[in-house]
Amino acid sequence: QLQLVESGGGLVQPGGSLRLSCAASGFTLDDYAIAWFRQAPGKEREGVSCISSADGSAHYVDSVKGRFTISRDNAKNTVYLQMSSLKPDETAVYSCAAGRFCTWYYYGFDYWGKGTLVTVSS
Repeated sequence: QLQLVESGGGLVQPGGSLRLSCAASGFTLDDYAIAWFRQAPGKEREGVSCISSADGSAHYVDSVKGRFTISRDNAKNTVYLQMSSLKPDETAVYSCAAGRFCTWYYYGFDYWGKGTLVTVSS
């Protein structure tokens, strides 16, 4: 059974850092492009970052460039999202997704985790 499980969310102060993990079971992560999406209450789902399967290239939405880093540990079959300088408006449920290639359109991904809540607040 193909499954993605996110972890690492929690409460962090503005300007703080968190590292999210996306662990896969039932398939090999590096065969897929893996993206992180987030959805805040009352807002649409937004693509944040993606790492491609072909060459491992990383992609970021403009608002997180220089603050977020996506990486892959093939031995652990896990993708990480290191987030720093977090802002209150980045409070959201963060979900990882697996697909054939990187895109900012959520329907381009076949498998999804249930998400992990990140709350940025003092």
